[in-house]
Amino acid sequence: MAITRIVENGVQAKHAIEALEAQGYSREHIYIFAHYEKRSEDITKELHTEEVGLKEQGVVQAIKNIFTSRGDELRSQMQSVGLSESEAADAEEELDHGRLVIIASKDA
Repeated sequence: MAITRIVENGVQAKHAIEALEAQGYSREHIYIFAHYEKRSEDITKELHTEEVGLKEQGVVQAIKNIFTSRGDELRSQMQSVGLSESEAADAEEELDHGRLVIIASKDA
């Protein structure tokens, strides 16, 4: 089961990640999503969280994401770390408004 947090900025993301760690999630199981890839990479690197990769998506989906829109790619990645299709669509809408989505999953 995945836990999702919606935050406005990196400072709020840091606090949310610390709260998730207090609940028993390790940073290897916490993922940060932003609509813009560079922002996502920068915050992930700064806060030492995990990136969605082959382990989570699988090779076929990772290659497919190369040829899809950013929104489709984000929804696919969020599903690969534990969100349902509708939860991923809702979370992607939050990204469209400039927010960050944090997903913690012990199963990912």
